[in-house]
Amino acid sequence: MSILNDASLRQSVLDFRSARDWEQFHTLRTLSTALAVEAAELAEITQWTPDSDLAKRAIEARDKIEEEVADLCILLTYLIHDMAIDVEDVVRRKLAINGAKYPVDRFKGSSRKYNE
Repeated sequence: MSILNDASLRQSVLDFRSARDWEQFHTLRTLSTALAVEAAELAEITQWTPDSDLAKRAIEARDKIEEEVADLCILLTYLIHDMAIDVEDVVRRKLAINGAKYPVDRFKGSSRKYNE
């Protein structure tokens, strides 16, 4: 399973890479590094924006935000495919772990970490 629910789109993403013979460059390290870089590019869009201007900046930079989100989805699709990760299963497991760490009665409305 990929983060892309549409099987045809998911296959198009994989075919794009395959047609360029880029699989040879994609390892856990290179893909995770690329994900970190793309996430940083997304963060950069609002890096120096005051909180009071964030909503306006999000509207102004919508196209750029969408491009970065697409890059992240594509890279995650490669990683998920290459490692045969069942996204639905790992998300369910992680939600269970987080639910135990962050029970609603103790953490609702709080941004503190579970060990604080």
